[in-house]
This record gives sequence, C-alpha cells and structure tokens, in this order.
Amino acid sequence: MKKLFYLSTCDTCKRIIKEASLDTAGIEFQDIKKNPISNSDLESLRPFVDSYEALFNKRARKYASEGLKGKEFTDEEWKSLILGEYTFLKRPVVLLGKEAFIGNSKKTVTALKTILGHAE
Repeated sequence: MKKLFYLSTCDTCKRIIKEASLDTAGIEFQDIKKNPISNSDLESLRPFVDSYEALFNKRARKYASEGLKGKEFTDEEWKSLILGEYTFLKRPVVLLGKEAFIGNSKKTVTALKTILGHAE
C-alpha cells in the first residue's frame, strides 16, 4: 500500500510533497481534515512505531491549549487522542509498503526522497 496522510492546508506537507515528488509516485493521498484517519488506518501504522505516542504531534496547538502537555497516557489513550483530533497526527505520514516515513524532520524527508529515487 502506498498512502500519504497529510493536511492540504499545511505548508510543510506541501513542501515535502513537492520535494519528494509524491504527486507522481502513485501514492493515494488522504487529507486528514476532510477524511479523518480511521482506526484501521492508525492500526496499519502501529507496526512501524514503538507506540502511538510516536505518531502524536506534540506541536499541535490543541495539545497545549487543552492542558494535555506533560500528562502521561497509555498507548490506547494516545491512539484515542489521535482519532479524536486530526491535528494530533504527526504529519505527513507516508506509507510505502513495508516502510513508513513519519513527520517532517530533515532525516525523514531525506530517507523518503532516497527510497523514491529523488535524492539530491
């Protein structure tokens, strides 16, 4: 499966889509604001990370504004938070078969571009 979970309004997502030529890579795009990530989608990402916390966007404004910052959560609670609020999913998330690229760190984007054959 080739799939991208992203926000169409996110400038960082747009930049990565362009840099990695994701729009020409035969990848299914899912804008998580228009079509929220499902439980089964989230579960399909779980084997790629140590916990659902690794998929959680701790930079989301609501994370701090809702008083969640600094609290401890179980893995299922992290999952529930992500399912309940689209901005809580770290993005973009690119699923390419047996590999997943999560977030926008330079290392992650470079690895993604290398796999797709778009390395500089």
